[in-house]
Amino acid sequence: MSMSAYEIRDRLQQRFGGSQVPKVSFEFFPPKTEKAEQSLWSCVERLGKLAPQFVSVTYGADGSTRDRTHQIVEHLSTQTSIPTMPHLTCVGAPTEEIDSIADAYWDMGVRRIMALRGDPVEGAGHRYQPTPGGYAYAADLVEGLAKRHDFEIAVAAYPEVHPEAPSSLFDLENLKRKFDAGASMAITQYFFDTDSFLRFRDRCVLAGIDKPIIPGILPVTNFATTQRFSQACGTHLPRWMEQAFEGLDEDPATRNLIAANIAIEQVLALQAEGVEEFHFYSLNRAELCYAVAHALGLRPVEATA
Repeated sequence: MSMSAYEIRDRLQQRFGGSQVPKVSFEFFPPKTEKAEQSLWSCVERLGKLAPQFVSVTYGADGSTRDRTHQIVEHLSTQTSIPTMPHLTCVGAPTEEIDSIADAYWDMGVRRIMALRGDPVEGAGHRYQPTPGGYAYAADLVEGLAKRHDFEIAVAAYPEVHPEAPSSLFDLENLKRKFDAGASMAITQYFFDTDSFLRFRDRCVLAGIDKPIIPGILPVTNFATTQRFSQACGTHLPRWMEQAFEGLDEDPATRNLIAANIAIEQVLALQAEGVEEFHFYSLNRAELCYAVAHALGLRPVEATA
């Protein structure tokens, strides 16, 4: 009889009295081309051997990738044993349509959903306006999903404050509302200042949040692109990081070595502070995430007879 990677992992942990190896999860995004799709499934195959807690699939912030997201989620749910967590946003659809999507996921066997507000339909920089007849904000979506099915619901958190929040207190209170509405865990925006996450974690405890706050880790493959993303989402880029990648625009091999070193140092520092679960923004590339997971102690688990 063959066993899944998850069954093998559990048996090994039982045999050796449990494991200090942390839990990991990975985020993928819907590809736009056939070549990109091949790259995605290659990435899924390699990272799936690490028996992640789940993999998430992004949903265009304005709902633009809805069909492709559904196709990937269906494939993962029916063709692999990897637990899947699709993203779902409030943007661009009335409540009834969002509920229908959630029902379809439940019928498909999906038991986790990442509930997000989503970005303005006009794009970043515009003011967010709730969709008429839809869920207004993430807390409303969480409440609706929790009433509909017994999903494990993840929400977003911002160690360095959401760029649209008027204050850090407002942002923290909004996160608390999402937990009070039924969220079971939060995954943070990526960050590079480890202390910012640790301070945020402490503030969550003081606010009465007792659910997991999972750090989002981004192994940097392209510093210029990361700069643009970071400006939009409010992530601070330390000066030392800019210096580390300086002069490497045409040297991807060295960039990857630097990126792996930075990410490994980050996760090991967090692990030393008691962090036991990590969510990696893979950008549909396996190499760096696999290397960082290896440094954390994870090893591929192959299904055997």
